[in-house]
Amino acid sequence: MNKYVNNSGDLFDKFNALDETREQLLGDGVNPFHVRMDRVKSATEAVIDGRDVILFGTNNYLGLTFDPACMEAARAAVAAEGTGTTGSRIANGSYALHQDLEAAIAKFFQRSSAIVFSTGYQANLGVLAGLLGPGDTVLIDADNHASIYDGCRLSGADIVRFKHNDAADLDRRLGRVPGGAARCLIVVEGVYSMMGDVAPLADFAEVKTKHGAYMMVDEAHSLGIYGEHGRGNAESDGIEEAVDFVVGTFSKSLGAIGGYGVSDHPRFELLRLASRPYMFTASPSPSNVASVIEALRTISSTDEHRVRIWQNAHVLHGDLSALGLDICAPPGPIIAIRLDDAAQAFAFWKRLLDQGIYTNLAVPPGTPNGISMLRCSVSAAHSDQQIEKIIAAFALVAQEFGLAA
Repeated sequence: MNKYVNNSGDLFDKFNALDETREQLLGDGVNPFHVRMDRVKSATEAVIDGRDVILFGTNNYLGLTFDPACMEAARAAVAAEGTGTTGSRIANGSYALHQDLEAAIAKFFQRSSAIVFSTGYQANLGVLAGLLGPGDTVLIDADNHASIYDGCRLSGADIVRFKHNDAADLDRRLGRVPGGAARCLIVVEGVYSMMGDVAPLADFAEVKTKHGAYMMVDEAHSLGIYGEHGRGNAESDGIEEAVDFVVGTFSKSLGAIGGYGVSDHPRFELLRLASRPYMFTASPSPSNVASVIEALRTISSTDEHRVRIWQNAHVLHGDLSALGLDICAPPGPIIAIRLDDAAQAFAFWKRLLDQGIYTNLAVPPGTPNGISMLRCSVSAAHSDQQIEKIIAAFALVAQEFGLAA
């Protein structure tokens, strides 16, 4: 007898629909959400079930996870300062490396203050829950990341959702906020993480300035890729002055883990005493921080990786489009391919894995508007040969599924 089942029901009963979907996807014994990498060989290669696989779904946009200078910085930090910090910076103090990283991030973004968080998810939770509170209003794009939604909920602010990438809808909703926009924060992403579409930041900045609100941009998927210096979509659109707060992560282009918030607001440092996700979480490990400092140094000193990822993005987007596949956004670091339903998406994903290509399966409820798709990540580290193999595999599977042009 199962001790967790009784006449009153079970805590997990609310997940019955999700469980049914999962069981349908797992019908042939392959779990797309629990793939084991036996060994990661490089930024673009891994061994899965004993076979070499090209990684086309890792967010490793600049390929820096195996950068020799980043790895050496991490090794040196482990040798000098150990494996972890074992507590928060409020309780245990800051390592010099933490402050060095914050200085490096502030300099990179040309901002006066930077705060480092232990994950990118916590960066959004920490900045939003620290900045906002009851009586404030936050206006969020409908397609914003889950961490943004959760940070807003944690804050206790009034949440107003506007249509995805629709500045006119934002304008209307902002104009209806009781008492005006002085305590309103607009939150958007530079590049949207699921479909890869780019926010019209110049239009949002115009609305923000018109009403006198604040604006925060999450540059997690645009850092190091967009803009002359790699600062993201705000730099690319020439509207950095209109952005009051920038947040992002170290786990994409910078090849590590952690997150940051930066601002020129003179009181931004108060978040260290007001943000519970910052105050009550163990700080990042020395090795992680050291590798990020080196990665920032790399993308600040050369545009080699940025040039290469754009070359790869245009080739992959063009050739996959030519196959007749339905790609959700223009060329960029994320290539999301829309499919008919979850079953087709799963079958397509599995056949690609059979061909030695790893992608991300994205199905409801974790996708915008309930669509099913394969989400692919372009990397500057993808070689020409790997790109040819990726395109050949997609061509074969698309033909099998009757999707090829």
